Amino acid sequence: MFWSYLVADWRGQSGPAVARWFHRALALTLAAAWVSMAVQVKVLIGARGLLPLGPFLEAAKENGLRFWEFPTLFWRSAPDWLLVGLAWFGAAMALVALAGFLPRVWLALSIPLYLSYATACRTFTGFQWDNLLLECLVVAVFLPRDRPARLAHIVGRIVLFKLYFESGIAKWQSHLGDWQNGSAMTYYYETAPLPTWMAWYAHHLPVWWHHFESWATLALELILPFGIFLIRPIRLFTLVTLTLFQLVNLLTANYGYFVYLALVLHLFLLDERDLLRKRSPTAKTPTPLRFALDLAAGTALLSIVMVVSITEAIVHFGDSQRWNQSTETLRSAWEPFRLVNTYHLFGHITRERIEPELQTLDNGVWTPRHLRHKPGDLARAPDFVAPHQPRVDFQLWFHGLGYRGGTPEYVITLVDRLCRDPQSVQPLFAESLPPKPDAARILYWRYHFTTVEEKRQTGNWWKREQLASTRAIPCNDSPKP
Repeated sequence: MFWSYLVADWRGQSGPAVARWFHRALALTLAAAWVSMAVQVKVLIGARGLLPLGPFLEAAKENGLRFWEFPTLFWRSAPDWLLVGLAWFGAAMALVALAGFLPRVWLALSIPLYLSYATACRTFTGFQWDNLLLECLVVAVFLPRDRPARLAHIVGRIVLFKLYFESGIAKWQSHLGDWQNGSAMTYYYETAPLPTWMAWYAHHLPVWWHHFESWATLALELILPFGIFLIRPIRLFTLVTLTLFQLVNLLTANYGYFVYLALVLHLFLLDERDLLRKRSPTAKTPTPLRFALDLAAGTALLSIVMVVSITEAIVHFGDSQRWNQSTETLRSAWEPFRLVNTYHLFGHITRERIEPELQTLDNGVWTPRHLRHKPGDLARAPDFVAPHQPRVDFQLWFHGLGYRGGTPEYVITLVDRLCRDPQSVQPLFAESLPPKPDAARILYWRYHFTTVEEKRQTGNWWKREQLASTRAIPCNDSPKP
């Protein structure tokens, strides 16, 4: 009796109303992602950007790189006007989908376009939520808005399950053991890439609470996700709990559009009755042909998602070198397209915050040049910037963690542009840059949140200590090739 109730509830209640809300919410999130890309793509990969796409592609093609290894629509040409213009066109397509005019068509067209940017931007789009957005777009294309499509809705729940459960596995496998011993959240708020000012307050909660948060996160990600596939009361409990979990993320850190995208996926935890004002069903009974086509499409999608997801999960979380080697050729065929992915968010928590600070020498005085959204000025409160993701600010967090191992190409270029072409990188900085500095360098600082007493006395959100400095680069030298 219970089993038949559970199966009927699982199979039959997520339908066209859920699909319509999913399309709207996804289109809105996609529009935010496109606008975020449009306002910074020129600085990222434009002709005067930090990782110019044109020269990279020319060199890569000479070395034998092929389209299916680097799938982008900019394969032949990448002028700045095209990079910026197509990003705004992507935002326009998302808004048309949001308005309800052929949304599946516009969301389908967004897949190759966003993949093109995710591929072309390289270092700056290596985030798991870039992949998650593409995977959500694929699911959206297979969701009819006027009739049930059970298999496609099951795939939506599978993507949601993967996001949480695989991240839970990554935390459980942390080489630091920080989630299991409860220490992870004692560091998290202070060392998150781009915290908000609320993170300062969360950081100063009692240590016992941070330990509870760490263990609760493991439970939320390793146990609760199974509720995604169970009966409606359990799914609604799962929905409320995971939504509260994401709201904490939203209030304390900036992860671009990731949290919003996770909340969009939560819609698959709802039934038709949760979204319809009237009790009468609005779904049409599909014709035999439509039913057959939906069944074939859903079966194909479900099969591909399951095969690829399981294969990738074994590679990422298993310990079988033979399996990894035997699937390497197969995986190389689908990995560049980023349409089915594995997720491992915050497998372990960084225990120190090291911030690179760019400086210019002007009339014999070294002056800090603060990026808009990085901790810099100790008295400046960490800001809210999501769903926009300032990708250079975010990426510099990774550089700070690994600065002892060398300087990435985009950082070298950033220092060079600061010296010889400040106008090209001016959008990244809060204050006006000097047109002709004498030299530039990077200082590395270890940042900590101030204590409650220190903040009361100084008004500062941060305190810091210097760790290292790069060699000053004279700006009158020959320019970087």
